[in-house]
Amino acid sequence: MLIVRVIACLAEGLGIRGTARVFEVDPNTVLHWLGEAAEQLKAFAKYVLGDVHVRQLQLDELYAVLRAVKDGELGEAEAIQRLERSPHWVWTAIDPASKLLVVLDVGDRPLAMAQRVMHQVVQVLAPDCAPLFLTDGFREYMTALLTHSGHWMQPPRRQATGPLPKPRWMPLPQLLSAQVIKTVRRRRLVDVKHRGVFGTWEAVNAVLAPLGCQINTAFVEVRPVGRKEAEASG
Repeated sequence: MLIVRVIACLAEGLGIRGTARVFEVDPNTVLHWLGEAAEQLKAFAKYVLGDVHVRQLQLDELYAVLRAVKDGELGEAEAIQRLERSPHWVWTAIDPASKLLVVLDVGDRPLAMAQRVMHQVVQVLAPDCAPLFLTDGFREYMTALLTHSGHWMQPPRRQATGPLPKPRWMPLPQLLSAQVIKTVRRRRLVDVKHRGVFGTWEAVNAVLAPLGCQINTAFVEVRPVGRKEAEASG
């Protein structure tokens, strides 16, 4: 089917105009098919993904160049011309064992986006699923994880009398998370460190050891584009 072949060509990285030339169709038609396919895939994923059980999730935010159109903001011809190189952050969460892509979202790189992605992850996972979360050193992941996997705790009195301390929002006992901290200089990886965030190293290794894995985010990463490497080295 022509539409499927066109979408496959776009997925391989060929631009809208280039794909239109290959299949001898109008670029506006390619743009229209791309929008329709995106809506169908989004609806399919929402219908299929639910009550997912995974042992671990790798999360990353990737600086990428996307071909995108926001409804009503640009005409088709102008969109094709101006948005061929539109930078965004692509947020992903993947189960490295099954290679299931649990979440894929596009946006900026603030805390609000990290919260949104984590909210989507929680919506997909089964209520009793508490996977090990493996991320890079992006600090906002810590806040987003704690927001969605925390509870109020009442600290005990330090003295026999007096008012109770204020309740504190604390991570759930089953929350496990670790970070892979990479240092890049002159576009070369020079150092990798592991940092425990939530839970103990024993609990983290108890998840990884049966799978023959180590702490990493290799399955969710692709080669970064300039800007992320600069941030990592800075």
